[in-house]
Amino acid sequence: MAGKINFSDPIIKMSIKENTLKLLNNRFGPVFLVTALLCGISLLTRLSLLLYSASSVDWSVLNLLKVFIIGLFYDLAAASFAVIPIVIYLWLMPSKWYDRKFNRILLFIYFFFVVFTLIFNAISEWFFWEEFSVRYNFIAVDYLVYTTEVIGNIRQSYPINSIMLVLVIVTAIVVYFLRNYITPSTTNKSTFGKRTKVALVLLCLPVFTYFCVSHKLKYLSKNQYVNELSGNGMYDFGFAFWNNQLDYNTFYKTLPIKNAESILNGLLQQDSTAKNGTFKNTSRNINNVGTENKMNVVLISVESLSAEFLGTFGNTQHITPQLDSLAKEGLLFSNLYASGTRTVRGLEALSLCIPPTPGQSIVKRPDNHNLFTLGSIFRTKGYNSRFIYGGYGYFDNMNEFFSNNGYQVTDRSALQDSEIHYSNIWGVADEDLFTLSLRELDKDYKNNKPFFAQIMTVSNHRPYTYPDGRIDIPSHTGREGAVKYTDYAIGKFIREAKQKPWFSNTLFVIVADHCASSAGKVELPVDKYHIPMIFYSPGHITPGKFEKLTAQIDIGPTILGYLNFSYDSKFFGQDVFKMKNTDERAFISTYQSLGYIKNNKLIILDPNKKVATYKPDFATGSAVTIPADQKLINEAITNYQMASYLYQNGLYGFEFKKK
Repeated sequence: MAGKINFSDPIIKMSIKENTLKLLNNRFGPVFLVTALLCGISLLTRLSLLLYSASSVDWSVLNLLKVFIIGLFYDLAAASFAVIPIVIYLWLMPSKWYDRKFNRILLFIYFFFVVFTLIFNAISEWFFWEEFSVRYNFIAVDYLVYTTEVIGNIRQSYPINSIMLVLVIVTAIVVYFLRNYITPSTTNKSTFGKRTKVALVLLCLPVFTYFCVSHKLKYLSKNQYVNELSGNGMYDFGFAFWNNQLDYNTFYKTLPIKNAESILNGLLQQDSTAKNGTFKNTSRNINNVGTENKMNVVLISVESLSAEFLGTFGNTQHITPQLDSLAKEGLLFSNLYASGTRTVRGLEALSLCIPPTPGQSIVKRPDNHNLFTLGSIFRTKGYNSRFIYGGYGYFDNMNEFFSNNGYQVTDRSALQDSEIHYSNIWGVADEDLFTLSLRELDKDYKNNKPFFAQIMTVSNHRPYTYPDGRIDIPSHTGREGAVKYTDYAIGKFIREAKQKPWFSNTLFVIVADHCASSAGKVELPVDKYHIPMIFYSPGHITPGKFEKLTAQIDIGPTILGYLNFSYDSKFFGQDVFKMKNTDERAFISTYQSLGYIKNNKLIILDPNKKVATYKPDFATGSAVTIPADQKLINEAITNYQMASYLYQNGLYGFEFKKK
């Protein structure tokens, strides 16, 4: 065909090779080689992830163009930062030394490191995608802080030694085949002045990228997988590192603060009266008529327990027989939604009862002491409030947060080695956690103290390992086994608790911290936030189902309402037993997308002050755009804006005296 280039033609191939060598013969030739390597490996990574997620991707020509063209743009943006060290080296290295043998050796070492890093990153991105179905985000940044747990989890989940050995061999082979392209620049004798001009141009590129390249370019498709594939993992990691906390007023749609306060107070009046005759932010009196019921409360926060795992919700794998039995014997909340996608979001919702603020969870932020928490309310009622965790509490800032917000913290350090049947990098097996919990609760009972205990499990987490012989699924074989083991441990805990003198006066609340996966074709797939909760207390709780829409931040006020407590409140959550149908709503979020569900509609607030209204499908998680509902939009803005406002201005503190 006329005009068609035959790249297999020997002359064409020779011409390409000569032009390539000519380009690399330039003093800054290694910069172009690094850029080519980064873009090439990023392309292969993008193709691999695209094929892996083929069933979830909206396959259209336009979407494919977005994936690869925008993807290449972000690859080049990432390369502008990646080449900074080699640009500086090539600029400052004197010409009289540049053709020496030691310089060639340094270049080979440098390229070995570059190739190793790029391939290692590609493998890491694959595993991160497999777990979260996104490119690197703030979760990856968080993991840098907790290297012991993260590296331990990787070592226990994957054959890391074998992977590293193969990686070193592959890197050596790649560098060997690149040997003729690495050193041509060493013959270049450019002057310092000439090098300076080129170096300054190259060093200006990352500055331009930092200030002028928008992260939102990748969000041009309605399919979330397409958006994520359009990014570059290394660039996204850098963006998440610098934007781990998002100021609400800067990035999101706002209302005048007095308007927001007025709307919020109107929403909160359904179960309360104004404190001292006047509403101030969320401060109000919760007044319940009659005698308070001083039952003990055990709140079990179950790691990654999606509603879809339970037979009660239609699962046919029979991996939750204990929870399914408890659901029949207690009150099952069938329409409950988690606030976020990580444990720290669950901890925040259960303790602070506040909508998720964008960026990092309050649990991990500075200035998070003496906040208004569920544990503090119980302490005003004469309870001993506990947070009991199977791992080491420094992880995710749990010790610091809970010990300074009304809770007494107990973690795995309270167990002797002889008391631990099994542990992995995240903590002791759930059965050992519950043994520890029973011991601590017995102490409170002997001291004539009613107790509120929040117990956080860890076994339902990769590497999915647990003691042998407990269930019929072997350890380290997948999520289903971990779910069934946690179910076994909860059943064992309840049976042992029944033998305790305090059991008959105890309310057990079993709830997930978040779902096992939050990935979907749309930005906020509602089905990926559906979690179970069971109120269990034989003789007190009538078996049944509670089917009203419930937010995770409602759990604390609902427990207090069930106990008929009167108290001064700042919670955003509400007692769902008292709410009217018009008060039903839920909050779901990622670290930057904030969702508000009400009246079968989903409002999503995004950075750059974007707002959209959707009609969600609660069965499949899909959603379609519908005309804006301004009333619901204002309610969504109000809740999220006021949550950020109160925290940032120190107005969500605990200030009430013990009664």
